[in-house]
Amino acid sequence: QVQLVESGGGLAQAGGSLRLSCAASGSIFNINAMGWYRQAPGKQRDLVAAITSGGRTNYADSVKGRFTISRDNAKNTVYLQMNSLKPEDTAVYYCSARSGNEFFFWGQGTQVTVSS
Repeated sequence: QVQLVESGGGLAQAGGSLRLSCAASGSIFNINAMGWYRQAPGKQRDLVAAITSGGRTNYADSVKGRFTISRDNAKNTVYLQMNSLKPEDTAVYYCSARSGNEFFFWGQGTQVTVSS
């Protein structure tokens, strides 16, 4: 089993910053990428950012230049640094882990709310 525990969500002002953390534990040896997804009310869950085992990253167009995904392998933790936050960033953010070509391990989610 793989456990993913998110932290760092909360309330921020527009233009502010938050840093999300996702600690992975359990049978993590087969994970080849980590990602952050988000889901706003009434919308689908979309990829925000991902980082592969080789260190390659990709971002949703809506967050490019504002969000940065990174890893600390010693702590088995992935981070999402969110700067220049906008109200439209408000969503539940989910940490996910990929094995093979599929993201199928999921955290419980952490709420991010950005006020105007």
